[in-house]
Amino acid sequence: MPPTRRRRTARRLWTAVVAAMALPFAMLSAASTPAQAAAVQCSVDYKTNDWGSGFTADLTITNRGTDAINGWTLTYGYAGNQKLSNGWNGVWSQSGQNISVKDAGYNATIAAGAAVSTGAQFTYSGTNTSPTNFAVNGTSCTGAHQPPITVLTSPAAGAVYTQGTAVPLAATAAAADNATISKVEFYDNTTLLGTDTTSPYSLSASSLTVGSHSLLAKAYDSLGASAESTPVGITVASGPAIVASTTQLAVQQGKTGAYTVKLSTQPSANVTVTTARTSGNSGLSVTGGASLTFTPSNWNTAQTVTITGNASGTGAATFESTATGHAKASVNVTQIAATGTYNARFLDLYGKITNPANGYFSPEGIPYHSVETLIVEAPDHGHETTSEAYSYLLWLQAMYGKVTGDWSKFNGAWEIMEKYMIPTHADQPTNSFYNASKPATYAPELDTPNEYPAKLDSGVSVGSDPIAGELKSAYGTDDIYGMHWLQDVDNVYGYGNSPGKCEAGPADTGPSYINTFQRGAQESVWETVPQPTCDAFKYGGKNGYLDLFTGDSSYAKQWKFTNAPDADARAVQAAYWADIWARQQGKGSDVSATVGKAAKMGDYLRYAMYDKYFKKIGNCVGPSTCAAGSGKNSSMYLLSWYYAWGGATDTSAGWAWRIGSSHAHSGYQNPMAAYALSSYADLKPKSATGAADWNTSLTRQLEFYRWLQSDEGAIAGGATNSWAGRYASPPAGKSTFYGMYYDEQPVYHDPPSNQWFGFQAWSMERVAEYYQQTGNAQAKAVLDKWVKWALSKTTINPDGTYRIPSTLQWSGQPDTWNASSPGANSGLHVTVADYTNDVGVAAAYAKTLSYYAAKSGDTAAKTTAKALLDGMWNNYQDSLGVAVPEDRADYNRFDDSVYVPSGWTGTMPNGDAINSSSTFESIRSFYKNDPAWSKIQAYLAGGAVPSFTYHRFWAQADIALAMGSYAELLE
Repeated sequence: MPPTRRRRTARRLWTAVVAAMALPFAMLSAASTPAQAAAVQCSVDYKTNDWGSGFTADLTITNRGTDAINGWTLTYGYAGNQKLSNGWNGVWSQSGQNISVKDAGYNATIAAGAAVSTGAQFTYSGTNTSPTNFAVNGTSCTGAHQPPITVLTSPAAGAVYTQGTAVPLAATAAAADNATISKVEFYDNTTLLGTDTTSPYSLSASSLTVGSHSLLAKAYDSLGASAESTPVGITVASGPAIVASTTQLAVQQGKTGAYTVKLSTQPSANVTVTTARTSGNSGLSVTGGASLTFTPSNWNTAQTVTITGNASGTGAATFESTATGHAKASVNVTQIAATGTYNARFLDLYGKITNPANGYFSPEGIPYHSVETLIVEAPDHGHETTSEAYSYLLWLQAMYGKVTGDWSKFNGAWEIMEKYMIPTHADQPTNSFYNASKPATYAPELDTPNEYPAKLDSGVSVGSDPIAGELKSAYGTDDIYGMHWLQDVDNVYGYGNSPGKCEAGPADTGPSYINTFQRGAQESVWETVPQPTCDAFKYGGKNGYLDLFTGDSSYAKQWKFTNAPDADARAVQAAYWADIWARQQGKGSDVSATVGKAAKMGDYLRYAMYDKYFKKIGNCVGPSTCAAGSGKNSSMYLLSWYYAWGGATDTSAGWAWRIGSSHAHSGYQNPMAAYALSSYADLKPKSATGAADWNTSLTRQLEFYRWLQSDEGAIAGGATNSWAGRYASPPAGKSTFYGMYYDEQPVYHDPPSNQWFGFQAWSMERVAEYYQQTGNAQAKAVLDKWVKWALSKTTINPDGTYRIPSTLQWSGQPDTWNASSPGANSGLHVTVADYTNDVGVAAAYAKTLSYYAAKSGDTAAKTTAKALLDGMWNNYQDSLGVAVPEDRADYNRFDDSVYVPSGWTGTMPNGDAINSSSTFESIRSFYKNDPAWSKIQAYLAGGAVPSFTYHRFWAQADIALAMGSYAELLE
């Protein structure tokens, strides 16, 4: 088990009227506090992953005192022959049975209430008894009280009930450390259904509405700790129904597969259920259970339907189970190759993800960021979503089309995205007033949130927008065809900015466009003030939220949107594969209309190539002295952090704006999308220069990777055309790429944007796809070095579990770029600070290795890809997907102050006050109603670091895609 888990956080910023920044996908980190001398008060959590002859130990040190610990040494002892192999997040040593761990420097300070993690790997024989006595700086630490364990034993996952029929909820609960269970609560998502204080814990719920429900139990113990169960998804039908055990089934050629059916409610007489293939692959047939009889006594006993595949067929078929007076059950059965283990896994996980009862989707079909609601990272609530999630849905459905031959779901995913995440004309009503010769008014980016609002400065020259005219000519509209980045799917905040509406309020039931990040590189998610994308001054203060961010003499009601280029590029990437796979099946016409829309999205995505204010690229210092761009000389031909656009809500006001970004991060580049948009006929844009721009971008992106590749092989942060976001002078000696300055941590600093290994896996996966499709030598050269480094930092344990890099640390800088003679970058270095078993990142990493191995023949890459996929599948599956527990020490930041200028007052839609005393939690009081909130309360009061098992949509999709990719390429 890896020592420390860090997550990325999507971060998006825009400045009303003119300035927009998007900061997606960083990792979170706990706040630090200036060190003070103090008596140590501490607790230590100790966890192991043991495979019989060795184990990894994961230790979390929590500061229980009121003062920071400045420098720490942890000591403890074993009773057996445990022998230290290696450690991380600290300097580990062993003397006999005694262990000593000194801080690693970067984690030396433990703020009051905060925690640090450290870990190591050991060998042993015999018994492996856990230590019980720990000390920090010589002071004995207590062991943290462990929360109770609760399991929802009824109803069964996927069960279907008839409306009005009582749903039987039951749970088991056990307390730790001699505590007792005081009560168990039962929830429908975040709605409390009832409470039981005595064992056996149960509740009968007969008031559930028709639709999907996510149920859970939450146990409390006598010491005040609590914990919730894994959610169980059920469906309530409007009348009697047939219930199938799954919606997806894989059957290998020449073999059989099976699922079960039963009734949702007790009948008054016998019911005959008939199952037959209604459409699709004729190579599949019912060979058992075609007619089943259910009686008033065995109606709830599952009976088996057997499906057999012939020896040579492939593709999907729909099987329906019907009975008089009952709603039918449909199962999609896909026949796969006789050796199709990994395609079978893809369909298994796909079925879990798309099962409405499992909670991955809203009633509209929008993918949530996560099944769980209490999660803070890029989105600050689990039932928000991002353009990233939509793009992963497209990719997932493209792979589904490849495996099954059914392309309706890919087309449907694009329609959902287009309907809900691409602003309609009503959302961007004043684009016709946009002046391409003066795209926006300059406002500087500032270092910290408490320096905002940033004053608008119309005296700073800006360049001209060279693509607006050709886009309008190509598509006959002034509207932008790109996704906004963030959406409050359940309208939890209550802005009510659903498509076509502006601040409709808490009563609006549709998904609502929102924004969060906006105040400089140091602003973390914990310091944001959420705002609506259409600000009509109904919420916030007298000027809505605008005067928190920009300083101006007056403010106008306005709309504004920010695009995350990596998500739109991923959508294009998914469309490329959909077209390739559909054509292989002779079904290219099935997806041609959707692929055409992807080409259009890619045309508009070129806005992400431009400097924020269309200034000339290269050596751009001084907002007034840096030259305004003309033509294409303001394009870096890289995918920057965002592009944004906005305007007045009043159609008679007559203004609109557009901006790019000046910052390019290595993790956002997508040469696969650039190749598709420049060289693949079905995806070439309609505009006059779109394909040519993407051809230049493809070359520039490959050069960018080469420029940023460290001596070891990992890819460093990026570059900027606007140092500090205000065209400041960079430090002396800063190396450059086409005149843009090397930035170790481009765009955001809390935490540093360059440290998450997931950016490495995501980005190199795109390079590997491009290499696999084309054999490009430049891509191979980057991959050869990167794969060798990554494999050297990967551990596959004897039990199949694994450790991959998590947090990276950087030193030095690359050589200034010389395209004709690139430098060796011998002064640019990376080290791995800690490791993880994160399943989403491991899946992206496995995909990278699969595509690389398929083209290069590298055996180690192929073997490791398989080991990662097998390891997560065999060790980390649960009823909802594939997931691992995560300790969230950063959740001590729920109490972080949110900067609001003195004297500024306003309210959130639910009435939460916004003022100079606001905190992250105080303007998000809805969290107090979340079933998991008591974990946060206990932690903030000095309790143990809370642990969560999250099912993020992007991660589950990436795992499924990794299985499908391995099946296609290497199985």
